[in-house]
Amino acid sequence: MNCCQCQGLESLFDQKTATKELESYRQKGSAKTTQMLIQALKAKAVANLTLLDVGGGVGAIQHALFKAGIRQATHVDASSAYLRASQEEAQRQGHSDRITYRFGNLIELAPELGPVDIVTLDRVVCCYHDVEALIEASAKLAGQRIGLVYPRETWWLEIGRLLINTTVWVQRNPFRFFVHPTSTIEAILRQYGFERRFYQKTFLWQVAVYAK
Repeated sequence: MNCCQCQGLESLFDQKTATKELESYRQKGSAKTTQMLIQALKAKAVANLTLLDVGGGVGAIQHALFKAGIRQATHVDASSAYLRASQEEAQRQGHSDRITYRFGNLIELAPELGPVDIVTLDRVVCCYHDVEALIEASAKLAGQRIGLVYPRETWWLEIGRLLINTTVWVQRNPFRFFVHPTSTIEAILRQYGFERRFYQKTFLWQVAVYAK
């Protein structure tokens, strides 16, 4: 990967982190906001649809949507440890043969990926510096829906951003945490024909589904 941010992600989300998250997923299920996104996507039938899960972590969205009837999924991740964890869980659940795993930066990989019905970015927007390129690449690939979980624009998250970025700077990790403007994200999605169909927020996050 040529992206410094992605190199930082590979270092930050290492094998220890992926193993811990996989254990948590198996014991407690996915995070609250991930569950909110999954339920919002399942509110409209997903049977026989295809999924591109960007930064999918241990694969919680994929595993849930396979149970709901999706046909095939592609998991793109800048963490090789997360890809291994996702594949391990997919094998355990019996659908690894229907998932394609790609290691790297979505912006670089997008020309090699075919169109899909659904694109998900669960806590991914905050991990990428060029939000315009990320959302545009996702919108070009998504035929029907895009689901996102990303930070709210609040003063307390701005403080959190500064603390996180100071910590990783001290650790000499090039990763940075971002709170991108919601207006920027929505403007790009509207350009590609997407309108917001679902929205909910928590103290830190906003969960949204956009559809054509």
